[in-house]
Amino acid sequence: MERKRSVWLRADDGVGDWDRRKRRITAGLEAGVDWVLVDERDVERVRELGDVNVAAFRSDADVDVLGETDGGDGAVADAYVVGKDGEGDGTVDLPADLSGSADLTTLRRSDDRAQGAYVRIFDEEYEAFAEAAARDAEYLITVGENWKIIPLENLIARIGDETTLVAGVTAADEARTAFETLELGADAVLLDADDPDEIRRTVEVRDEAARESLDLTTATITEIERAGSADRVCVDTGSIMDHDEGMLVGSMSRGLFFVHAETAESPYVASRPFRVNAGAVHAYVRTPDGGTKYLSELRSGDTVQVVDTNGKTREAIVGRVKIEKRPMFRVTAEVDTDDGVDRIATLVQNAETVKVATSEGRKAVTDLEAGDETVVYYEDVARHFGEAVEESIIEQ
Repeated sequence: MERKRSVWLRADDGVGDWDRRKRRITAGLEAGVDWVLVDERDVERVRELGDVNVAAFRSDADVDVLGETDGGDGAVADAYVVGKDGEGDGTVDLPADLSGSADLTTLRRSDDRAQGAYVRIFDEEYEAFAEAAARDAEYLITVGENWKIIPLENLIARIGDETTLVAGVTAADEARTAFETLELGADAVLLDADDPDEIRRTVEVRDEAARESLDLTTATITEIERAGSADRVCVDTGSIMDHDEGMLVGSMSRGLFFVHAETAESPYVASRPFRVNAGAVHAYVRTPDGGTKYLSELRSGDTVQVVDTNGKTREAIVGRVKIEKRPMFRVTAEVDTDDGVDRIATLVQNAETVKVATSEGRKAVTDLEAGDETVVYYEDVARHFGEAVEESIIEQ
């Protein structure tokens, strides 16, 4: 199952004046960042620029002056972060005792608006302070100053799953390192950069880090037979797929066939690289959460999993689903398993434009023969409403 990662973009007054902050935020919105971190007075301004999660720095001064739960203009942040202009950045001395469940003033436990803590890691003391802050924080934002990797490794190892660890970075390469540290990686990164290209690259790194990688195998085709007409589903996505990408589809949830996107040109029809001619309405298609859906259930706005021939995955938004009656093939194949040979099958349209992945490359279903090795995703589990379950279900 894919692990959700996120990109936070820093845009508080430390970045510069509002015009500079606005340019940075706009670039972040266009790139697809998940969060924008600003000072509380800018929450309303961000809301006016676009739809994004907004985190806001709060300080003791904010509470004393505003005495309210908003950013001064009625705008409420999605999360409030404390630590700036306080213990978190060295403005105020650290508490003498960090043991136990310290009453950390940066977390303002009497103020339920403080869901996050911000800590700059200058040395071991600040690392210990960050770890203590994480006990009460939903979000822990850390920015390494004199040293970065070792504190991040320590915090990843020590902080529980209930706290989202956000690592401060200044470039996409640093974001990749943060997501890969100790293999588990940080949950999110806080990017401090103006360059729109750097912001976009960091979002791309987020997407790469979140992608599931599947172990694809092959199944030997035993039979291809005409199956008459059925209601066939074309899945048109909002994404352009590459030549080696497609979707995993099949009549049995345990064995899904790799069906290519229509990226190839032909003498008869233009390529439609956003489309997968997937199969009949009853068939399963794999989804980004590791589950399955019936093709008949897909609707515009749903997400489906796109996979390449190396097993790398990403998600795509369904833009349209076309269901039409078409002549079909029934394709049957056998997979070698630890318990012997298992037979799987699917229905695909009888058309030259429908291609599946094989050990010899992509091949039109009209050219398939018994003995061909087709690429499949096989997992020996049963499914109930698309979720894997441990029970005996017979599919044939």
